[in-house]
Amino acid sequence: MPTSLKADSVGPVDVAVVVFEGDRFNGDIAPALRDLHDSGTVRLLDLAFVRRSPEGSVDIVELEDAEVAEAFARTTDGRFDLLSEEDLQGVAGDLAPGSSALVVAWENAWASRLAAALRGSHGEMVFLERIPRDDVERAIAALDEQ
Repeated sequence: MPTSLKADSVGPVDVAVVVFEGDRFNGDIAPALRDLHDSGTVRLLDLAFVRRSPEGSVDIVELEDAEVAEAFARTTDGRFDLLSEEDLQGVAGDLAPGSSALVVAWENAWASRLAAALRGSHGEMVFLERIPRDDVERAIAALDEQ
């Protein structure tokens, strides 16, 4: 485990699966994730790409693989294996032929101080939900109409 990760100080951890229909990944994600990492907003913990060929075969490329490691250099403190082979095969099973997905686990480093304070106060987060983008856009549109 990376030496800078300690269970009592780690912030909330999210896993995201981003699907690229038609396997149209263009590489713009690497610099965006690197910027989030460099700013201290997130800490990338694990990352993999899953591809399903048009014929249905599956290819999994993990962070330690050379082509991915180079693109995501400086974004991790070391190998922290949160994404199992079973997890990645599950993602692959949901992909349409000819598609790919980025699977990334990150610590919300921006929230680590709050998370530690909640634990120290014996608080427990009992509900957390991300509001879908469409709902946010509708709410903004409604404000604009007023």
